[in-house]
Amino acid sequence: MRRLMNAAALAGLTSICSPAFADDDLSSIRAEIDAMRSEYQSRISDLEARLAEAERRAASAEATANSAQRAVAAAPATVPVPRQTIAAPTPARTGDNAFNPAISVVLNGQYTASSEDPDGVGMPGFSLDEEAGRPERGFNLGESEVVLTANIDPSLYGNLTFALTPEGEAEVEEAYIQTTALGGGVTLRGGRLFSGIGYLNEVHGHNWSFSDQPLPYRAFLGGQYGDDGVQLRWLAPLDQYVEFGAELYKGDSFPAGGAANGGAGAQAVWVRTGGDIGDSSSWLASASYMNADAEDRDIDGALFTGNETLGILSLVYKWAPGGNRRDRNLTLSGEYFFDTMEGDYDAVAVNLDRSGWYAQGVYQFRRRWSAGVRYAAMTPDSVPAALTGSTLDAGGLDPWAVTALLEFDTSEFGRLRAQFTHDETGPIENDEFRLQYTVIYGPHSAHRY
Repeated sequence: MRRLMNAAALAGLTSICSPAFADDDLSSIRAEIDAMRSEYQSRISDLEARLAEAERRAASAEATANSAQRAVAAAPATVPVPRQTIAAPTPARTGDNAFNPAISVVLNGQYTASSEDPDGVGMPGFSLDEEAGRPERGFNLGESEVVLTANIDPSLYGNLTFALTPEGEAEVEEAYIQTTALGGGVTLRGGRLFSGIGYLNEVHGHNWSFSDQPLPYRAFLGGQYGDDGVQLRWLAPLDQYVEFGAELYKGDSFPAGGAANGGAGAQAVWVRTGGDIGDSSSWLASASYMNADAEDRDIDGALFTGNETLGILSLVYKWAPGGNRRDRNLTLSGEYFFDTMEGDYDAVAVNLDRSGWYAQGVYQFRRRWSAGVRYAAMTPDSVPAALTGSTLDAGGLDPWAVTALLEFDTSEFGRLRAQFTHDETGPIENDEFRLQYTVIYGPHSAHRY
């Protein structure tokens, strides 16, 4: 541009000083000016074209990202994504952090007020594991998590989750490796893990719809069944979503115990299927079965040696207008449990058939605000006369509880929740109120359907 200005100034000055300036020289200067003008115009046109192309690519990338976000947000209203796909390994990274795991932290805290002292309170008719009791009164840190995940190589993915207890102890909640390249819809996972039975068992606490698990999970699975073992999944190559699972565990966790059968004391199988109902709704159904052997399982000083079998039927329905759950969505779910406990309980032979169920719904009525309600009930069995007055003696009671919640999400990474429960799980009615916060920071895997 400076050359153009200098040339123009020189041409003007020359014309003024020398009126008889040769026509051929003027023509040459004009030609040079026209050439420079053409050159710069070409460059400007090229820059404008490159700018337009960059803007087009940016708009396309933004549209793709928005589409992906909408797809994730609308997952409840689409064909349920296989769990091993949703909990996918973290993306490969380059540079200095290529071999460092992704680290995320989940902080939980709550305040609890209850009309009855929770210490020593159980559920008549059922042996409750120590993890399945009521929370302490007052302020409580709750259970927080530190999660480390990474691709190990093209064939394996690793997950390590530490649970930080309110008592300040660190426990290994999950520690497993998972295959990523077996093909044929097959995935193998081994280590310490949550079982895939039921709908809620493998969901981590910070992703529960309510602050606690329903009564059947507390009574039959100690809140949540996790153990050392191996899990095999197969996603069937069908248009309809169908997935099968088979698991073998050590058998150290409730309802098993003592690592019976040479350290293979619990087995489980399950199948689930689901699909769309129009553009706004989807469903998921599953059936699960667990066989657990116990050797001298100790619950509050009472020993049980024998076998428990548990069956679970689950059904989930999700709705979001147009498949977009950002502003409004509804999730309805329910499960039915049936359990058989056979063996020796404190040296007394027992053969008990028990059941339980729950139904719950959570409605996000506007962005960030949700409300929910849950009802759960248990049906115990009568016990031999020798066990009258024991933990397994329900005394004619059928435990039940009803829960309501109101939740405000500061973002997808932060939650504030108020929850009220009225339960008649024992001879004395109890009212419980909880205020809870949950926050997540760091790269955290998406959760299943």
